Amino acid sequence: MPWLQLVIPTQPDMAIAVSDALTDAGALSVTFEDDGDEPRYQPGIEAVSLWSQTRVTGLFDEKADLDQVLELVQQQVGPLEQAYARKLDDQDWQRLWMGRFKPMRFGNNFGGDNLWVCPSWLEPPEPGAINLVLDPGLAFGTGTHATTALCLQWLASQSTDHYFKDKVVIDYGCGSGILAIAACKLGAARVIATDIDPQALEVTRQNADKNRVSEIIEIKPLEQMPAAAGADVVLANILAAPLVSLADKLTRLLGPGGRLILSGLLDEQVTTVMAAYDPSLNFQQQSREGWAMLSGSVPEK
Repeated sequence: MPWLQLVIPTQPDMAIAVSDALTDAGALSVTFEDDGDEPRYQPGIEAVSLWSQTRVTGLFDEKADLDQVLELVQQQVGPLEQAYARKLDDQDWQRLWMGRFKPMRFGNNFGGDNLWVCPSWLEPPEPGAINLVLDPGLAFGTGTHATTALCLQWLASQSTDHYFKDKVVIDYGCGSGILAIAACKLGAARVIATDIDPQALEVTRQNADKNRVSEIIEIKPLEQMPAAAGADVVLANILAAPLVSLADKLTRLLGPGGRLILSGLLDEQVTTVMAAYDPSLNFQQQSREGWAMLSGSVPEK
């Protein structure tokens, strides 16, 4: 059946109130979108930021009286002169959504193992390759974003000569667990996945079960992480601001000769992030679609 949407342009300090009012008025779902042209990159691992021009959209079934809905919303938040309604034609939404996601290959063209990330409803293109089964969901990380792709490419390229055998790997800010699971599949002996978001930890646990690596992965909330871990590899695919503020903490998690992989920063943020770390790490930069990844090593003692 077709659906109806009530679209309300507003300011960020009003967006949550508008969302709550739409929900109270019977919205089936509410979404936030950029109503201008303002890319918004989350400023910190714990922070949430909306756009200066935010569009809040409530979804209703075709029988809803949107004039009445708008009146109810305005009773809670005040006049909304820019609000408008639109009809959303019926489609096979599940089929369209599933059709967006295809198996992705990492590593083969640059050395290392042939690593694939595949959604569960598709057969892996190479059953004999290293295959991660991962479906898109609420937690960040399916391999489609350049920051995650850079990390997966690095992991796959390092897997020659059994590099990960007996190695300890930490995925700091694990999201969906994709990097932690890839490290397991590539031969790591022990992997620690951590995140501030309990939902991310639960999704990582589910994905670890799906990929049969639960016995290798330890899933910990951030507050349970040790100050030092002697890890061989630390992966931090987060964003520039937390990478700067966490510089000392991430470095202390590494053992002598350990590798530090930082991703989630824009090309123009590289200099700022590198300045926060010990220059002896000797970072190397790789870029993709305007995003950068830094890989460095702790000197052997």
